[in-house]
Amino acid sequence: MGIQLAIPKETKEDEKRVAVSPETVKRFVANGATVTVQSNAGENATYTDSAYKDAGAKITESYSDTVKNAHVILKVQAPDAEELKDIKKGALLIAMLAPFTNKDILKDCAQTGIDAFSMEFVPRISRAQSMDVLSSQSNLAGYKAVLDATEFYPHAMPMMMTAAGTVPPAKVFVMGAGVAGLQAIATARRLGAIVSATDVRPVAKEQVESLGASFIAVEDEEFKQAETAGGYAKEMSAEYKKKQAELVEKHIAKQDIVITTALIPGRPAPKLISKAMVKSMKPGSVIVDLAVEAGGNCAAAEAGKVVVSDNVTIIGHLNIPSRLAADASALYAKNLLNLMNLIIDKESKALNINWEDEIIQGVCMTRDGKIVHPNFGGKPKAPAKTEEKSKKEKEPKEKKEEKNSKPESSGKTK
Repeated sequence: MGIQLAIPKETKEDEKRVAVSPETVKRFVANGATVTVQSNAGENATYTDSAYKDAGAKITESYSDTVKNAHVILKVQAPDAEELKDIKKGALLIAMLAPFTNKDILKDCAQTGIDAFSMEFVPRISRAQSMDVLSSQSNLAGYKAVLDATEFYPHAMPMMMTAAGTVPPAKVFVMGAGVAGLQAIATARRLGAIVSATDVRPVAKEQVESLGASFIAVEDEEFKQAETAGGYAKEMSAEYKKKQAELVEKHIAKQDIVITTALIPGRPAPKLISKAMVKSMKPGSVIVDLAVEAGGNCAAAEAGKVVVSDNVTIIGHLNIPSRLAADASALYAKNLLNLMNLIIDKESKALNINWEDEIIQGVCMTRDGKIVHPNFGGKPKAPAKTEEKSKKEKEPKEKKEEKNSKPESSGKTK
């Protein structure tokens, strides 16, 4: 008997996504899995129950009936404590658990004996790119942020030359040039705006300029070393923040639209726009704060609200990817499918998890009743096998013997 996969309906108020698409259901069924989808799980993402049925899924009415026999539960957001009780011990839960802010989720999973994978922790290595939910969802968030800005901006974005006069192009400033920021830059440029951007990571300068935007930053020695090995921004010193704030303050007063995207994993979002900066902007200007759920980059932003401060509109929508639920669900479903392909044995059709794999070590939060991720109190793991080592281990026996017969000076790898 194949793997029992369960896809319950999301229950959070602002969550419209779903963890599978009819396309990925077909793939799971073709690989021998039994897929159970809770009724109306995909309705907000344009996926009907009949579409899932046609793809080979079984439809159930209640959450309990959906998950009670499942080996693997696929979700977008973490279940609450009551929902966890219906999941059987030893089952595997895969979702965006948000353990930095959802403080009890790992403890609850461990206590109920559920093995939990958190998709936000997929390591940023080439082999895992197809599983990277932060990239797939942030891409859409950056695009949607620009469209949200145009809804409240009382002018046109591109330059327009008419018999009645010329409409100047909007000036858009993007703060944070990660995946969301770069997509915001590209979208604003397509709409005809003059775009500038800033980021503390040196590598971002070339990326920003390649999209036709100008780069704004204090490029000192600290700036040149402001990126972690994982590709994230480091927290900058107070001195650097002051210099950068002074530069941004002068620049921001001339902008029509500002989009902020700066996040630091596990930390409150850095405050980039003070209330004084908001006040310096022209009446009718717009700020879109994509970091509002982590405390916000703008001091005047309010989570889940659109507010007006000193004649500037500040947009603090929650869960931006969910506002494009159909595409966000399709991409997230593909991310999950690619991870599942890593842990399902194609011949036996059963789960076969390599707990030493670098990707698995990155996403695994709880296992066998314990919190195992080192970021959350688990014991530090031995270094995971690298892609290079994995390839070497798969070499034919003859080649290994041939290498072992060579002298040590021929080059050993650690």
